[in-house]
This record gives sequence, structure tokens and C-alpha cells, in this order.
Amino acid sequence: MNTETKQHAHGHRRVLRGASWLLAGLLLSVVYSPVIAQEQARPARKLDVWYVPTTHEVIDRMMTVAKVRTGDVVYDLGCGDGRMVIAAAKKYGTRGMGVDLDPQRIREARANAKRAGVEDLVRFEVGDLFETDVREATVVMLYLLPEMNRRLKPKLFAELRPGARIVSHDFDMGSNWPPDEYVKLGNDGIYLWIMPPHEERDAFLPRESGRR
Repeated sequence: MNTETKQHAHGHRRVLRGASWLLAGLLLSVVYSPVIAQEQARPARKLDVWYVPTTHEVIDRMMTVAKVRTGDVVYDLGCGDGRMVIAAAKKYGTRGMGVDLDPQRIREARANAKRAGVEDLVRFEVGDLFETDVREATVVMLYLLPEMNRRLKPKLFAELRPGARIVSHDFDMGSNWPPDEYVKLGNDGIYLWIMPPHEERDAFLPRESGRR
């Protein structure tokens, strides 16, 4: 076998070896991808609340009660499929942020934002609402449970600026902090609070401090 033939044979074997590694990698990808996808689909811990979507009629009224307007930054803690933040972005052009423990809900929210054409205005992240920085928010939208609202209240008082609005579907913040407005909409209730000046906030917390 001459030198040229040897070089050609060596090159051919090298191509075959590379193709074999590529095929092996593809096979591993096929085998393991569903496992990885399944792991990523699971929440990091047990969900705080089950997912029950708020109707679009209620969302529209929540935005009206909170006086959402252009320039607001709307946060939804426990955002589900992102419909509250997306609705505000579509109607008012607001920036927004949604957070949820469930990766599946976040995937849905991102797809919904893209479908609505507002993916440049809103973002959605997998995360714990109790660890989410809300200092940027001017409006916080909630559909949680009464005990979660009460646990969340000290964080809202610590981080939100005076004048920020909190609007909750169905559940209040406890007797120590009555809403500034309540609207009955069929079988649904909408609560609104406006964050007071910092020096007035302690009055709304002491009696519940022992339960936090």
C-alpha cells in the first residue's frame, strides 16, 4: 500500500470514528432527554397553592380597581400561566414580572406572552414568591390564600414604595390591614390596598408579629 493510499485509509477510519461518537451522543441524548425534561418539569418543592386561573373578567376589574396605567410595573406573585401580567402589558403597555414555583406554568406564561406579542415587556421566572424582590413593582397582583397573604404582608411592607397598589382576588390581608377598597363581582371579591408611608406601616403589623 503506497503512502497516499495509507493516508486515505487513515482519514476514512477517523471519519468513521467521529461518526460513531456522534451517533453515540445522539443515542444518549434520546435516552436521557425525557428524564432531564421530567426533572425540570417538577417544582423545587411542594406548591404553596394549587393553580386556579382567574377569569379575564376579574382580571380586567382588578386592573381597573388598581388604576393600572402606562408606566406601572406590574408583578404577579404566583403567576400561573401569566395572564394577569400579560393582560396589563397588552392593555396599558406596562412592564411586568411573574414568578411561580411550577416550571410548567412558567413555560406556559412565556409561550402566552409570545403569542400575545408582549414578550419584550414581561418576563417570567421560576421562583419562590417569598424570596422575590418586589421593590420595582408599583402594582402587585395576587390570587393566593388568606394565610399566604398574611405571611407575605411583612415583605410587601418592607419592600414596596409608598403609593404602590396591591390588588388581591378573593382574599384579604387580615383584620389588621383592612382594604382601601373592596369590589364584589358576582361570586368573586377584589381587594385593594395602597401602601402607606413608611412611618405609618408598623401600626398594621404588631398584633400579627407573633404569628410570622
